Amino acid sequence: MARTKARTAAAAVVGGRRESAFAERFGLFAECLLTGVWIAVASLPVVTYPAAFAAGSRHLRRRTAHVGGGWREFVADFRAALRGGWIAGFAGWAAALAVWVDVQAVRAGIPGGPFVGAVGLFALIGLAVAGLRAAAVWEPGARWRELLGAAGRRTVLDPAGSFLLVGGLAVVAVSAWFVPPLAIPVLGAVAAAALAVEERGRRR
Repeated sequence: MARTKARTAAAAVVGGRRESAFAERFGLFAECLLTGVWIAVASLPVVTYPAAFAAGSRHLRRRTAHVGGGWREFVADFRAALRGGWIAGFAGWAAALAVWVDVQAVRAGIPGGPFVGAVGLFALIGLAVAGLRAAAVWEPGARWRELLGAAGRRTVLDPAGSFLLVGGLAVVAVSAWFVPPLAIPVLGAVAAAALAVEERGRRR
C-alpha cells in the first residue's frame, strides 16, 4: 500500500514537471510570435530592420535566461542598435536593388546575365544570413561593421547553421506569399533560430 502511494506521488511529480516544461516551451513559442510583431513594427521605417532584429534577439535572450524585460526594454535596445544599424539597413536595401537590376538583365537576355543574376542572388542570401547572425549577438555599444564582418565569416565556416537560417527566411517568404499576415509573427521565430544557431556555434 505504501509502495503504491509512493509511486502515485512520484508519477504526480513527474506529471507536474512535464506540464511545467510544456507550459514553458509554449510560453517561449508565444513570446517568439509576439517578438515577431515587435520586429515588424520596428522595421516599418524600411532601413531599421537590422536594429529591429537586434532588439528582438536580445529580448528573446532575456526571455530564455528568465530575466525580466518587455516592450520598454525592446524599445531601448532598438534605439541603441539604430545608431549604426540604419547604415547596415541602407546597405542591405542597396544590395537588394543591385540584385533586382541583375534580374532585369537576365530577363532582357544580356549575355552573361544568368550567371551574374545567380551570383547576385546567392550573395544577397549570404548577406541576409550574416545580418541575422550579427543581430543575434548584438549588444549595446557593439559596432555593426565588426559584427557583420565576424558574422560573414561564421556564415561561411558554419554552412549547416547558415542553411538553417536560409530555411527560416524561406518560411517567411512562403508565408508572405500565401498568407501575408502570417509572415509577421514568423519573424520572431527566425530571430530565435538565429539565436539557436549562434549558441550552437559557441558550444562547438
